[in-house]
Amino acid sequence: MLLRRMLIMLGVVILVVLALAAYKGFSIYQQIQMFTAPQPAISISAAKAESTPWQSRLPAIGTLKAFQGVDLTVEVGGTVRDVLFESGQKVSLKQPLIQMDSDVEQASLATAEAELSLARVEFERGRSLVNRQSISKSEFDRLASSLQKANASVAQLQAMLAKKRIVAPFAGTIGIRQVDVGDFLSSGTIIATLQDLSKLYVDFYVPEQAVPQLAIGQRVRINVAAYSGDVFEGEISALNPKVDDATRNVQVRAMLENPDNKLLPGMFANLQIILPGDAPQIVVPETAITYTLYGNSVYVIGEKKGEDGQLQKDDKGAPYLVVERRFVDTGERRDGKVVVSKGLKAGEQVVTAGQLKLDNGAHVSIAADPATPVEADNQASAGQ
Repeated sequence: MLLRRMLIMLGVVILVVLALAAYKGFSIYQQIQMFTAPQPAISISAAKAESTPWQSRLPAIGTLKAFQGVDLTVEVGGTVRDVLFESGQKVSLKQPLIQMDSDVEQASLATAEAELSLARVEFERGRSLVNRQSISKSEFDRLASSLQKANASVAQLQAMLAKKRIVAPFAGTIGIRQVDVGDFLSSGTIIATLQDLSKLYVDFYVPEQAVPQLAIGQRVRINVAAYSGDVFEGEISALNPKVDDATRNVQVRAMLENPDNKLLPGMFANLQIILPGDAPQIVVPETAITYTLYGNSVYVIGEKKGEDGQLQKDDKGAPYLVVERRFVDTGERRDGKVVVSKGLKAGEQVVTAGQLKLDNGAHVSIAADPATPVEADNQASAGQ
């Protein structure tokens, strides 16, 4: 009886072990099937590398300056009697701006003119007397010297009187006035700023290596933050004949028209110098480039071939696409495009989105661009 119970228990244990072993084996089989099954294609976006004419440009940054600009100051001290302009007004050449009190100078000028008149009369009388030898030559020389001194005194007072009236040295736009009627101004006091905005200069620096590429008259494209969507064009007007020994850069000046007075002196400018030549270059979207510390690379899409050299097909009958990671040399970047100088040929397809999911040899499928159907529909509607 005891032996029978032991045999039954042993049989039950064996059955349980066999069941567990079968379950484990089936689970391992499922895992093997899962790992050995072909992986689904990774969806990516792609674009073709194009050979297109590429106008080389040299980037730089600079500062806008007025064609003529000055902070108006007074040369002689005095009290402001009249302010003859409004802040922000456009003024013409020699237009009066400030009239300072000049009563003292006018009185002194009247005295000097009276002395000049007397000196002139005495000089003319002495000339007639010296011809008749009624006075000595030295006395006549003294009279001539007195006349010259009187003339100089009048000229000096007239110049000082003119400095009491501040006029515009050139036509332009005057800034916010800094003085009022009744203010006493000492020499050097700033009245306002005057800027000629009809033309502007933009001063910028380029590395000394770029000097051979620059020439007077070369076109320059300019962008400013205030008008981010606008492009202003000018041309190089001057090259500094000296390289800065501290930075090894050369100062360059370009000139541009400013007919609407949109641009103002002091604005920060981004520039692109248009370099000569329009050679074709291999260009890809900038999103296709993967930038790393050890080099820039792209994923090039190709069709997989079997051992017999025949192109393989996927389960839908389409070519079996794989990617190859290829290191490239890149050049200029502009408007979402980048020049590839080495490592890529025109017509090759590159991945533009989804690179983080890829590895060398990964199976991919090119996703349809969402904008393509819409664009096609628009073209069809326009054709109808």
